[in-house]
Amino acid sequence: MAAHLSSGRVNLTALREAGRRELREFLDKCAGSKAIVWDEYLTGPFGLIAQYSLLKEHEVEKMFTLKPGRLPQADVRNIIFFVRPRLELMDIITDNVRREDRGRSPQRDFHILFVPRRSLLCEQWLKEQGVLGSFIHREQYSLDLIPFDGDLLSMESESAFKECYLENDQTSLYHAAKGLMTLQALYGTIPQIFGKGDCARHVANMMIRMKREFPGSQNSIFPVFDTLLLLDRNVDLLTPLATQLTYEGLIDEIYGIQNTYVKLPPEKFAPKKQGEGGKDLPTEPKKLQLNSAEELYAEIRDKNFNAVGSVLSKKAKIISAAFEERHHAKTVGEIKQFVSQLPHMQAARSSLANHTSIAELIKDITTVSCYCIGFYSFPTASEDFFDNLTVEQEFMSGIDTDKVNNYIEDCIAQKHSLIKILRLVCLQSVCNNGLKQKVLDHYKREILQTYGYEHILTLNNLEKAGLLKLQTGGRNNYPTIRKTLRLWMDDVNEQNPNDISYVYSGYAPLSVRLAQLLARPGWRSIEEVLKMLPGPHFEERQQLPTGLQKKRQHGENRVTLVFFLGGVTYAEIAALRFLSQMEDGGTEYVIATTKLINGTTWIKSLMEKLEPAPF
Repeated sequence: MAAHLSSGRVNLTALREAGRRELREFLDKCAGSKAIVWDEYLTGPFGLIAQYSLLKEHEVEKMFTLKPGRLPQADVRNIIFFVRPRLELMDIITDNVRREDRGRSPQRDFHILFVPRRSLLCEQWLKEQGVLGSFIHREQYSLDLIPFDGDLLSMESESAFKECYLENDQTSLYHAAKGLMTLQALYGTIPQIFGKGDCARHVANMMIRMKREFPGSQNSIFPVFDTLLLLDRNVDLLTPLATQLTYEGLIDEIYGIQNTYVKLPPEKFAPKKQGEGGKDLPTEPKKLQLNSAEELYAEIRDKNFNAVGSVLSKKAKIISAAFEERHHAKTVGEIKQFVSQLPHMQAARSSLANHTSIAELIKDITTVSCYCIGFYSFPTASEDFFDNLTVEQEFMSGIDTDKVNNYIEDCIAQKHSLIKILRLVCLQSVCNNGLKQKVLDHYKREILQTYGYEHILTLNNLEKAGLLKLQTGGRNNYPTIRKTLRLWMDDVNEQNPNDISYVYSGYAPLSVRLAQLLARPGWRSIEEVLKMLPGPHFEERQQLPTGLQKKRQHGENRVTLVFFLGGVTYAEIAALRFLSQMEDGGTEYVIATTKLINGTTWIKSLMEKLEPAPF
């Protein structure tokens, strides 16, 4: 079931199993039949730890979504609330408990499981509402790092960036440190720690302090990881703003991947039957799980989208040839062999059909075309995608970053999506180390007049986060950083890449370039550039017990855990996987993050949902 978690250099099944064990232990404390009331946000992350079958084994008979009002009918002994520690959720739970029919027989017991930590504030709130005494068990479930794939872990903390950089709230950093402690308990102490940024420094300090305060945490497990690299998201604000151009990155940009699942328009997935035309097309979105358990997806997910078509075409020929083999099977043995391979071949054909459909959906949006009426030609979604990409790439290569951009003005005039506008304006600001007063004021005025003055708080948040800022007297460091770190490559090879810049068709993610240079030749070679980037850079060493020092075999790669504090994109993940697969790379990467993000979800997390006052 979770074979893809053990396929990499680090077997992440052990982490998943630890999470399942903790869940089973809690469920067994609540003796008898159970119904779980879910905070809806938690259902996706929990689905990666335990399926319904595991819950059923521990007498979970019903599951409901947490919402105000009376709880649905359920003939069970226990009601368990699985919730994040948020006051607005405590109000709903209070309402649920108060509406419970106390006259019913037998009485139901209430329990609450806080994820990832118990909250005194929430418990005090429940006490003030007079319902705290109704809960027999009040416990916490440490869902810190969730294994998404064989080399990918996420905390799925949707507000981590906003908390750290806008609200100065270090809760998510504490959870990151706890998650790293759990990892080290399972996979051994990580001897070397490198970091860049204020949040990275905080996490390293918390982790070292936890190790000191709990001497028992020093285990005798041979270390699996050689190095931990902690990176603040605000060290590289540029990368998430740009449009990802890998297959997986584009799926996320266009449709959004949630906890490894994507929902797609159903039309392309309808079975084509002769003579039925467009009759009875499905209306429900097509839901697919995307991870390396699927052979074809593992092969194409990290490729630049322009290289995906040829792979799918090649696969189609191989599968077609494999099915043709049945005509050549003459003996009983040959027929038996063909039949034994049939399930795998059918799964491969189904997988190919799905990814061909997804590629067609993406191609419709990304490949330039336009339609004509009379003498007039009208831009399509694909032409707009191309224009948007052109402007992004001009900014990233340092062209026209210091003046008002015509394309952005046109998009505002045509009232394109506000998030799209904010991504472009922030990208221009980051690439120019801030905007001139005149340019910044012009953009702000245009945005507020077109989209509404309630967005002034969002603009303020973007300024606080450093995404949108005024250019002060200092020089623009971006051209120096771009040249020294080779962030822009003119001769990028999308089909057979030789550099990480293929993931953005020219732009090499700054964060990944830092990881690459740390491995070889080391950060001392870029000391001056590191000083230009926000926050301190540092190195720590954790002492290993005698006998656990690693003696590397000849040709054995180092294993580095890269932890992105504030979010990571699928394009950055693809770039790190590319480095892992380089023959002379010498390092394999495992990626951890507070949240999997793209430019849209990232900007959305910083927007204030302020309703205009009714008049």
